[in-house]
Amino acid sequence: MKGILKTISATLLLVFVLAGCSDFEEINTRPDAFGSDEVSAKYFLTGIQIELYAPNRFPYWRAQLIHADRYAGQFTFGFNGAWWTGALAYDYNSAYTDAAYDWIAGYVSNLSVYQNFVKEGGDLENQNFYAIGLVMKGLYYQMYTDTFGMVPYSEALDPDIITPKLDSQSEIYRGVIAELDEAMAIIGDQTVTGEGIELLAENDLFFNGDLQQWKKLANTLKLRMALRAQGAPGADFAGTAISEALQAPLLSSEMDNALMEKDTEIDQFGNAAYGDVWHNFAGIGSHWNVSKTLIDYLRENNDPRLSRYAKPIIGGEFTFTKPAEGSGSSLFDKHVDFVLGELDNAGVPYTRNGSGDEFTISVPQDQDYYVGQPSRLNPEIFPHVKNDLFSEPADWIINPKNQGLEIFPEIVFTAAEGNFLQAEAIIKGLGTGDAQELYQEGIRQAMKIWRVEESEIETFIANEEMAQLNGTDEENLEKIAIQRWIVSYTDGFEAWAVVRDTGYPSELASGVSDFDIYAAGTLNGKYPQRMRYGNQEYNTNGANVEAAIQEQGPDEQGTELWWAQN
Repeated sequence: MKGILKTISATLLLVFVLAGCSDFEEINTRPDAFGSDEVSAKYFLTGIQIELYAPNRFPYWRAQLIHADRYAGQFTFGFNGAWWTGALAYDYNSAYTDAAYDWIAGYVSNLSVYQNFVKEGGDLENQNFYAIGLVMKGLYYQMYTDTFGMVPYSEALDPDIITPKLDSQSEIYRGVIAELDEAMAIIGDQTVTGEGIELLAENDLFFNGDLQQWKKLANTLKLRMALRAQGAPGADFAGTAISEALQAPLLSSEMDNALMEKDTEIDQFGNAAYGDVWHNFAGIGSHWNVSKTLIDYLRENNDPRLSRYAKPIIGGEFTFTKPAEGSGSSLFDKHVDFVLGELDNAGVPYTRNGSGDEFTISVPQDQDYYVGQPSRLNPEIFPHVKNDLFSEPADWIINPKNQGLEIFPEIVFTAAEGNFLQAEAIIKGLGTGDAQELYQEGIRQAMKIWRVEESEIETFIANEEMAQLNGTDEENLEKIAIQRWIVSYTDGFEAWAVVRDTGYPSELASGVSDFDIYAAGTLNGKYPQRMRYGNQEYNTNGANVEAAIQEQGPDEQGTELWWAQN
């Protein structure tokens, strides 16, 4: 509870600052109002960590869940009883898009306040807190630009510029990598931010104030971004950045994971979790299932994370009835064959009774069968997609708050990815070392996050083809990409970026084409490459948005980003 109260205090203090609270102005006008031992930037850091990775329920629902997790191809809607169709977000919706854009674009205000306080000459000047702020800025801008493309960057933190230009992705990537280098140089060999009130500890939800861990995070983010940029037009900085990153410490071991523990008590409108959507909307309508693509990769490769990621299907008896009219009637046989085909693919036994316009199937209950629901299903097949035939997320992903139940942490950056990135660089000829060893260590670290037993991990590595880099370079890069995508489960923004950058899993990147089954959406079946800008940006910064569109391409979901074009 002590940590929770500090988190609330940080959030309230930030609100006071942004609102121009007279009490806070008193700090500026009357320095004697608060002693130097009472005010520290550490109370601001907690708030900017939460706001980026666990914002209030509204953006958590509309940005993370509806868009990122589903574009990533890991969560799915569109079963019988769901409030949201499988087409949602693939069909452009301004309200849902605006909610996502307003949250992520608005985050820069909080970040700007923090950085202006801790920079040289700021009211709370501290170079180490400033370095941490630069790393937070890098995490933010990588997510922001990889979602929308060109966004305000170079002028965004200047309080005197109210209509900042939108910078190209190459400029943003170059600038962020330079700022990460600056942060690492400031940190140097230091391990703590200061003494007394300046000592950052539990207020840091990532690393408990360990500056060397922040330095590793900065370097691993640098490697991620440089590898993503490598080969893109104007990315002449990428090769040097990759080489530099590979020669410095990276996130690689269990102690290096940047996982933000979920607060199980703070209200959903201050710090949200999946369970706030799953339970608080009431009923099955706000539930979702784990995707076919993810379940298939786990099940077919005997991956022990399967039972940690998802629950077995419930099973039972199900009735399929032919609609009286419409396209659903003419496609009835195709629709039910498709659904039953997913059971067949997963090895689920069932008995069928009846025929023609109505029949029932009986599926065993209390058995460990895992079936993923296909993504992007259209409304016509909706009546036949029975929720209890598909796997829901594991309980600790969707647990409610205030019931003493553990909730899986927010993924900021994993040691597993640090290993996978090194393996990728080696396969591409951009580094040296044992790619196989790093790849397997990445798998090992990825499974440890989900508390897979050591014996299960080693059995998987020893026996499964997926654990071996024994193919062509392209086949090996595919395996690395798949594992990066799998370890990003519940971090939809990064999982989605992996698909767009690498083209894997290919079954996602290729989109959908059978519109008897799948929703065409605004994209006409293509895979989403970006999100559209929010209306607020048009209303307040329209000229700069239009200039960006002229450079980047149409403000559409199908417009490829700079790094996706290589």
